Amino acid sequence: MKVLISDKLSQEGIDILNDVDGIQIIYKTNLEPEDLKNEIKDVEALIVRSSTQVTREVLSEAHNLKIIARAGIGVDNIDCSAATERGVVVINTPSGNATTTAEHTIAMLMSLSRHIPQADKSMHQGAWEKSKFTGTEITGKILGIIGFGNIGKIVADRAQGLRMRVLVSDPFLNEEIAAKYGFELVSKDILFERSDYITVHVPLNDTTHNLIDHKTIQTMKTGVYILNCARGGIVNESDLLDGLNSRKIAGAAIDVFEEEPPQKDNPLLKHERVICTPHLGASTAEAQVNVAIQAAEQIRDYLQTGEIRNGVNCPSISSEMLKLLYPYLKICDKLGSFQGQIYRENQAEVRKLTISYSGSVTDYDTGVLTSALVHGFLNTILDASVNYVNALSLAESRGIVVEENVVHHVQDFANQIILSVSDGKQTNLIAGTVFGNKNYRFVRFNDFYLEVIPDGYILVLHNYDRPGVIGKATSILGDHNINISRMQLTLENSYQPGSDASCLQEAVSFINIDQPADEAVQEELKQLDDIIAVHQIDLN
Repeated sequence: MKVLISDKLSQEGIDILNDVDGIQIIYKTNLEPEDLKNEIKDVEALIVRSSTQVTREVLSEAHNLKIIARAGIGVDNIDCSAATERGVVVINTPSGNATTTAEHTIAMLMSLSRHIPQADKSMHQGAWEKSKFTGTEITGKILGIIGFGNIGKIVADRAQGLRMRVLVSDPFLNEEIAAKYGFELVSKDILFERSDYITVHVPLNDTTHNLIDHKTIQTMKTGVYILNCARGGIVNESDLLDGLNSRKIAGAAIDVFEEEPPQKDNPLLKHERVICTPHLGASTAEAQVNVAIQAAEQIRDYLQTGEIRNGVNCPSISSEMLKLLYPYLKICDKLGSFQGQIYRENQAEVRKLTISYSGSVTDYDTGVLTSALVHGFLNTILDASVNYVNALSLAESRGIVVEENVVHHVQDFANQIILSVSDGKQTNLIAGTVFGNKNYRFVRFNDFYLEVIPDGYILVLHNYDRPGVIGKATSILGDHNINISRMQLTLENSYQPGSDASCLQEAVSFINIDQPADEAVQEELKQLDDIIAVHQIDLN
């Protein structure tokens, strides 16, 4: 398996991959786009830092690529949407440089408060301007942190050690967790209003671009300090400059810019109350080694076991969890495949997949199970290559709504997974369960309750409940030397006998057969009296 490393990587990471039999490293940096397209054609894995631009055009040439690792936290140099469409896993190393970036933020905060860079420059010029650089004490001041991920959490801890009061705004954090760490969880609006210092530690995306702009700056305290050691574009640079010039903002510390490197005439670079560094947040010797080791280990483990850690475009799953989830992944894939084959045969336009989990299965991350269900479904009806990474993206691109419901208490079984598929006119339901940690069964088809081993070829016969129907069907199979290995017969659960004697109860049979029935055999079955429908399902 070939692994392309296209940015500078510490030797410790390279050594990890070199020690694995069956992995060949291609180490080529500073590649031009066309050269990168050529190098990526037949590699299974790619490791990058921030320089390599993994564009849609580059990915279109990556015919064997399975995974991209960003040795660092930001993935804005990777077209994650294009990678997802092609079924390529994107991972990063969010903890490898978290401490380093957090420490840089604290260093910037201290330098900003005490005018250290400006005073140092003045001293180097031979001046002694003691009164000019009167600073601000940070003890007791309020630090507002937007984003409580790996970096934000460390910044909060260090600031608390400096006796600052910490406000946190993060939509994925609850008050109990914030209180556990001793921080106050507030909305962004409250944070803007109350903070003396504001630092951002969120990824750059559509919701965080220009998060701090003219409008939000106007809601802040006069004399606020702004820090950005996350990503350029989170703070609007033009609006930041206006805030500085109006004295609404007392000072700013910037490690990242929307354009890197910034234009030399960028006025922020020359502003007397701005301190800047050239994207040094992760630039320590320790961080470079840490992210290299983590990226290499994650690539190694994925290629060897399928383990995904720190997935950006798909759920993360450890090798240990993969073993625990294996029977659930199997039943999910088979539930999806069953429904996909039913709808492929009916040539119906699918509108919605509704997935319901109940019982002990909800103890796990159901995200990967949902991907398995959608993968099983789409794999039977699409020509495109479908895997767990791109399944949800492919469904969305075809206008299929995927809805997930989780019920933690036990319902009919200790655990149950239900896949309902709607074409706008009717809905088909199939349910499965896992028991004994390795055994799985189909336990319901629409309003029919049963116990089916979902393996191999299965004939599904839907008929009116009259004597002799199943006997005639099995005789046809026997006449064609098709062996029946197992069979489950059940009646509709909701049948209510009425005054109309012609209203017959319906039945469904799941017949496991050792070899497939050809179209002629299926047609013969369909011609039997009282047969409503016949489906042949391949669950090999």
